[in-house]
Amino acid sequence: MNDSQDDTEVRGLAEEHRISAEAARNEAEQFRRLAEEGREVRDHHREALETVRQEREQCRHATETARIASEEARVTAETTRAAGEQARATTEAARQAIVDAVRATADALSASIDQMKVVEALRRELRAVKDVTMIDRN
Repeated sequence: MNDSQDDTEVRGLAEEHRISAEAARNEAEQFRRLAEEGREVRDHHREALETVRQEREQCRHATETARIASEEARVTAETTRAAGEQARATTEAARQAIVDAVRATADALSASIDQMKVVEALRRELRAVKDVTMIDRN
């Protein structure tokens, strides 16, 4: 009887060990699933971080492109401003040259008028002399 009691105890212990082993396998499987889910979440986060990194790089590149375009626009604006200043100076020089030319023309016309007055006076004198000469001959 002792053997049958020992067998029952051994069977009971074996059954407890089997149940305990089954529970341990179930728990190990649950941990394996949790670990797999954790790896999937980690991989998803890595992909999201890589996407964010790429977007930042694209933004950095777009910012650099905008900065370069802005600098080019500033240089163009400065060149345009300098050209405008040069055009203003050239226009002022041309205006002054026109004023000088008009004054020179006015002076030349004044001198011509004075010469015409002298010529007219000489004609009168010449007519007067001719008239006196004609009178003397008669």
